[in-house]
Amino acid sequence: MLNKLASYFRSGWERNLAILWFGCFITGFGNSMTMPFMPLFIDTLGYFSPWQLNVLSGAAFSITFLAKAIVSPLWGKLADRKGRKLMCLRASGVMTITITLIALTTNVWILILLRGIQGSFSGYINNAQAIVAQESPRSKKGQAMGTLATGQVTGTLLGPLMGGFLADHFGFRAAFYIAGALMFVVFWTTLFFVHENFKPIAATAMRKIKTVFKELQAPRVLFGVFLTTLVVQASASSIQPIVSLFVRQLLHGHGDVASVSGVVAAAPGMATLIAASIMGRIIDRVGAQKILVIGLVTASIVLVPMIFLQNVKQFIFLRFLFGISDAAVIPAYQTLMTLNSPQDAFGRIFSYSQSFQAMGSVVGPMLGSLIASLAGYRSVFVLTLGLEIICLIYVIFAAKYPKKKVDSVN
Repeated sequence: MLNKLASYFRSGWERNLAILWFGCFITGFGNSMTMPFMPLFIDTLGYFSPWQLNVLSGAAFSITFLAKAIVSPLWGKLADRKGRKLMCLRASGVMTITITLIALTTNVWILILLRGIQGSFSGYINNAQAIVAQESPRSKKGQAMGTLATGQVTGTLLGPLMGGFLADHFGFRAAFYIAGALMFVVFWTTLFFVHENFKPIAATAMRKIKTVFKELQAPRVLFGVFLTTLVVQASASSIQPIVSLFVRQLLHGHGDVASVSGVVAAAPGMATLIAASIMGRIIDRVGAQKILVIGLVTASIVLVPMIFLQNVKQFIFLRFLFGISDAAVIPAYQTLMTLNSPQDAFGRIFSYSQSFQAMGSVVGPMLGSLIASLAGYRSVFVLTLGLEIICLIYVIFAAKYPKKKVDSVN
């Protein structure tokens, strides 16, 4: 058994996958374990009216994603010059410091500043994706990307549970200390155990990103990947502001609304966790483009009955099915991105993908809240359905006409 384990860790790409899976798991875990009680923690830092608390909590949440969306392409350029492992170390190291300092802060503005810094230096997951995509064999890319995707999903699912337990029993700050310590472990495991076959590129020898996009064989396919990244994240997060309110409406004000809302919120992630690696293997056999289309069609079909659901059990079941569609879509677009990105621009293209994902995390909740306030909770599913259909149409179009240049990506 020990010999088999040792042999496994001597295998380059599989060892990288194992260590980077752990890093993505802890990154998702650390980010999510403090989010459920962030407003409560902010409330301990001063005397705020309900309106002030809502604004400050929203700022603390969104500033991380806004900073990530703006800065990611700059880090991507550096990743292509210096290597993606270095970017993973940068992200995990800074996250260790910022989360630990948040645990020590007594001022809400410092907390928001630290959250902004954390977003500005983030990028562990997208650089881990780039390493795995580059180092894994072509015949195993779907499986590798599907397996890696389960790391962040698992961490995001378990993080709120552990964060809530720590906050209830040891106080809010304990969760930040634990998250910081775990990211410290990620830094060192990445440093010692991840190996990247990378040759540094001089700044003068690096092609401009405009040139890269102009020379792509299938630029529309790649832009379809970016659009899908944004839509998937926006679809997943659009329901966040109203999920507990809609559950309360379905329960007619009775029952354990908080617990049921947690199950509803976790259902897609559980499905993605179960199915993502399986879908990755199917992608390697069938092809990423076909699975991406099937996943988007499935998501669109599932959203139709979600608009008319009448009880919580239906809600949980349909959200679970929606998560299975994500399990197909996520590794499919990651594999497509890998296959359609030139080696010397991997870091920048994966960073653009992260920017689109971050924009989805900002746009989704904003649109969800706005639409729900104007037209009711069910209208959020109509919005999500519209986004999925638009994305599906473009992906099919891009697959049929992949080689014509697209000005919007230049």
